[in-house]
Amino acid sequence: MNMILGLLINGLAVLIAAYVIPGVKVENYFTAIVVAIFIAIVNTFLKPILIILTLPINIITLGLFTFVINAVLILLVARIVPGFVVPTFTAALLFALVLSLVGFILNPLK
Repeated sequence: MNMILGLLINGLAVLIAAYVIPGVKVENYFTAIVVAIFIAIVNTFLKPILIILTLPINIITLGLFTFVINAVLILLVARIVPGFVVPTFTAALLFALVLSLVGFILNPLK
């Protein structure tokens, strides 16, 4: 039950982030839930590999390169999920930041 509630909250966070960032479009709430699922899958399997591969630059930038990795993963999800459009790298970077903030705020609702 907690996982389903978390998924619904993450879908809401995707909708809010898409509303705040200009250019980012999500068709409907179902698409937002699919985006949340794909972001979770990509963060589970690809993000640790990318973090390890980019560890030297991540250390040099004191962890700020992780924002770049998050933006690239958002762009990847935008390519996979129909109905989810992220036009530029900057929009993906802002989307990732807003998604993290909204998720942090909505997380106590779980």
